Amino acid sequence: MTTEQDLATDADRPGASPRQTMRDLGYLLPGLPIAIAGFVAMITGLVLGIGLAVLAFVGFAILAGTLLLARRFAAIERKRVGWMERRPIGPVYYTSTRRRGLSHVVEYLRDRQSWRDWGFCVLILPVRVFTWSATIVWLGFTIGMTPLIVLAWVIAGGGGFRGLPLLLAHVLRGLATLEASLARGLLTNETATLRARAEELSRSREAVVQAEADTLRRVERDIHDGPQQRLVRLTMDLESAQRRFDDDPEAARPLLEGAVTQTKEALEELRAVSRGIAPPILTDRGLAAALAAAGARCPVPTTLDVVADRLPASIENAAYFVVTESLTNVAKHSGASQCAVSVLRVGDTLHVQVTDDGRGGAHLGKGHGLAGLADRLAGVDGRLDIASPPGSGTTISAELPIL
Repeated sequence: MTTEQDLATDADRPGASPRQTMRDLGYLLPGLPIAIAGFVAMITGLVLGIGLAVLAFVGFAILAGTLLLARRFAAIERKRVGWMERRPIGPVYYTSTRRRGLSHVVEYLRDRQSWRDWGFCVLILPVRVFTWSATIVWLGFTIGMTPLIVLAWVIAGGGGFRGLPLLLAHVLRGLATLEASLARGLLTNETATLRARAEELSRSREAVVQAEADTLRRVERDIHDGPQQRLVRLTMDLESAQRRFDDDPEAARPLLEGAVTQTKEALEELRAVSRGIAPPILTDRGLAAALAAAGARCPVPTTLDVVADRLPASIENAAYFVVTESLTNVAKHSGASQCAVSVLRVGDTLHVQVTDDGRGGAHLGKGHGLAGLADRLAGVDGRLDIASPPGSGTTISAELPIL
């Protein structure tokens, strides 16, 4: 016989709480109409797509549209399950569709998760016919027995049918769990997500390696074409001045003055060559000090708002590269009169923004000064965005997750 203590203990369980019961009802009751709509759409789309396959593109387009609609139904179901269980459902991975035309359609048709979504929309209907019917029967039975429950409570002081609402809560919890299990089985795919993440990390690593190789080739080329040639000329001028110093000191003076000029120009070119290479000040004193030095060197007046805390070396290097590359672009191409640099930490993300009031028109095309920024950020899972409408200045924004 169920005692009041047993009932109180059951009522304290998460699955039997009134709030969870209402969530289960809110999840189960709309389920059948959604399932019917999804089933009809999926079967109709599949039949039409296969039937019109003889028209090639038309049939494939209908199938792709059906899978796209299946994604929408799946997204709705993930949100419903997440709301009911008070925790997100995932992970899930879809093949990216960057192509256009027929290739775009083919990528939809080849995506496994989209077909799993389609299968869920079809298989969930018979399950929901059962769960929805059971929900309505138990709900109707409980509501119909309410007068007896109230009467038993008045006569017996809470005994009798008092356990019936609790039984309803457990039944609803079981039915909701059945549907949610099917959703988690078909609408999530941890293996595919991890595989896609591994592929993304592999591409990011290749992009970083390529960016570093490009930087090394640029440094080698610039040293050969710039400072090395000036140092060769400097050596020749000094040797010529040394030969003339004893015989004709006045003739040696212009050579020495030219050597001084060559030295200064070589130093300036070496500073330009070192662009993109982390300076010692970044390692020793941190990002704020390094960017203060970079801002002071920029010919365009620059204001800085930089986080003072030390960050992981990889994050500091990436942020430094973004800012210095952006400042170089401002100095060379923007025609700006002022520039603002903001590097702020918000939670576990570092937000980098460089804004100028120049002519705009900047982009990431190859051959331009900003090429390579996205590849550098890919190595630290960063994201880059450039807003540069012609005549309205440029804003370069980057987000770097701090792990």
